[in-house]
Amino acid sequence: MKKSRKRIIVTAAVIVGLLLAALVGGSGYFCYRTLNPDRMNDIHWLEEQYPHVVGWIDSIRQNDRLHDIYRPNARGEQLHALWLRAPQPTPRTAVLLHGYEGAAEAMFMIGYLYNHDLGYNVLMPDLRGHGKSQPRAVSMGWTERGEVLDWIRTADSLFGPKARVVVHGISMGAAATMIVCGEESLPASVRCAVEDCGYTSTYDIFHDAWGKQSRIPRFPLFQLSDLWCRILYGWSFREASPLEAVGRSRVPMMFIHGDRDSVVPVEMVYRLYEAKSGEKVLWVLPGVDHGAAYLEDPKEYTRRVGEFVGRWID
Repeated sequence: MKKSRKRIIVTAAVIVGLLLAALVGGSGYFCYRTLNPDRMNDIHWLEEQYPHVVGWIDSIRQNDRLHDIYRPNARGEQLHALWLRAPQPTPRTAVLLHGYEGAAEAMFMIGYLYNHDLGYNVLMPDLRGHGKSQPRAVSMGWTERGEVLDWIRTADSLFGPKARVVVHGISMGAAATMIVCGEESLPASVRCAVEDCGYTSTYDIFHDAWGKQSRIPRFPLFQLSDLWCRILYGWSFREASPLEAVGRSRVPMMFIHGDRDSVVPVEMVYRLYEAKSGEKVLWVLPGVDHGAAYLEDPKEYTRRVGEFVGRWID
């Protein structure tokens, strides 16, 4: 009996150990894989979805209007961006921030809006972990905030000390936009911002995505993944909160969202809009999925965005 009981205890201990190892390993993998996304290596999809911008892209490349710029972040890692001047000299400037698994080139359609249609200077960074920027891990807009602040200062130096800047982001870039606009050190050159399909916090968007994409219960893997993020990268899912940032921001802001967004639930934009004090505009598009507002109606998107930013930039 004693041997049999001992065997049961040992077997149970091994099973518990294996389960704990699986939990720790699985949560660590989820954290690492999510925050180290694959890099986009072509933009054929953009040319297919937005054929009206192809001629403009070819023109700015062939006429050497599109330039690369590199600079180090606070840790000495190289960051990259694309920039181009407006067709006519102007202090009006747009800093455009792409989404998760995107790159500077993924914002060409919004670059077209600002540069071709509205006559702005444009700066399009590769956010950390994307494009040609060195840092491997992304932080869903949180660590990026300091680097985006530096890119805004870079825009000021490229386009003149009197630059008047709008920051416009899509998805994760929208989260970074909102977080940056809540910073006390935001340069005075930033006059307004546009967030398109951003989320309330990294915790909220990961929690929602886990429920949609996985049959595995969130607890305790999700909480362990958050712990791994703290250990590996020094920040938590709850800490990366655009919702808290917009509550501090005094920058006029436009909120854009599709009411059929399959990635970021539309209810998040209502919470963000409610939290924002001061000047703000909300545009919810019926029947539109994630990041597809410009694709749905480029002319109306351009008209509404141009009207909003024009109030604060001109």
